[in-house]
Amino acid sequence: MNTFLKLANLALLVAFPLSWFAPILRTALTGWFGMADVSIVSGMQALWGEDARLALLVTFFAMFAPMLKTIGLSLIHFGLMRRKVLAALNILGKLAMADVFLVALYIVAVKGVGVGRIETAWGLWFFTACVLASVLIGHFTARRERISPG
Repeated sequence: MNTFLKLANLALLVAFPLSWFAPILRTALTGWFGMADVSIVSGMQALWGEDARLALLVTFFAMFAPMLKTIGLSLIHFGLMRRKVLAALNILGKLAMADVFLVALYIVAVKGVGVGRIETAWGLWFFTACVLASVLIGHFTARRERISPG
């Protein structure tokens, strides 16, 4: 289980950044244009153009917090950080709320499109899987650390 947690967490160091560039939404103005893909990165760019303070907050919650948690868990897995930090990482994981980012992204997408339609794309499922994997890895790491001696 220990090796699996290490490998799964290391995979998230690659998967999270990939998920940021994957299309999570397709938007279209009905009858005028084809579907346009929106990724987390392109959504963040649009949000930065609309409201920089909200974009800064959302960037932290959607990108930095999950990566900091993932890096912290890797350091614990390889014995480079004390397991006492797990409590702080759990708080950081709770701050890394993907729904905050998604709600902000939907607002930007709907606001920018006005009349049209929005469809979810495969990247939304990929990003969601990364977030859920991070939650599970954090849970099992905390559980393992409570059980193991020392």
